[in-house]
Amino acid sequence: MMPAYFFAHGAPSLVLEQHAYSDFLKNFASARLRPKAIVIFSAHWEERSVQKVSAVGTYSTIYDFSGFQDELYQMTYPANGNRALSEQIQSLFAQHGIPSELDETRGLDHGAWAVLKLVYPDADIPVIALSVNPMLTNEQQYQIGKALGALREQDVLIIGSGGTVHNLRRLNWRAAEADAWAVQFDEWLESKLTSWDTEALFRYREQAPFAVESVPTTEHFIPLLLAMGAGDANRKATLIHRSYQLGSLSLSCWQFD
Repeated sequence: MMPAYFFAHGAPSLVLEQHAYSDFLKNFASARLRPKAIVIFSAHWEERSVQKVSAVGTYSTIYDFSGFQDELYQMTYPANGNRALSEQIQSLFAQHGIPSELDETRGLDHGAWAVLKLVYPDADIPVIALSVNPMLTNEQQYQIGKALGALREQDVLIIGSGGTVHNLRRLNWRAAEADAWAVQFDEWLESKLTSWDTEALFRYREQAPFAVESVPTTEHFIPLLLAMGAGDANRKATLIHRSYQLGSLSLSCWQFD
């Protein structure tokens, strides 16, 4: 069964950077089964009504950022969609009482393409992009991921792209090491993920140290719960990378088997 993954996508410039995390992403695919398709939830596609499921032929590239290197605005990730898989996802959602709509126009935002360009640079695997809804409860987020768990048996790779500690106002441009508060939050998170303590995770804002500082808004944290939900069948979580930029920007990858 294909594992599900959570990837931190960092800044849009991740795709140009050279460090431990970018190297990890570039080498990720070499030791793993090639998926037949990729389903990716991006923190940067927010929809507050129904769950959106992309159903495009070939993706355009969305440059949903400003002030970065000129080279970024020349990059594309022209992956194809897969209409049959989009419709299957919509059917799975319907079976679990999750309202959804197909979206036939939206391209890939940087939360999707910056990661995918590092992991699968040839853009030769079909991609289905999915929205996130910050208005839902954490339990509901988990259930959305769980609804798609059966796709893993079809060698479909499910990815949540976001960030565990993602507070742009607390970035420290002079930091030589990770900020203690960010590490404490991530370590609490690690303990609850590896023990699959969903009760605590769903209440992380009340229970985790420095939760408000680490997760000032929820859209980047939600993809972690979505990916975790997709791993509900076996409930095994493994941290396979964690590093930090600018003191507190957490660059992590979780595998859910």
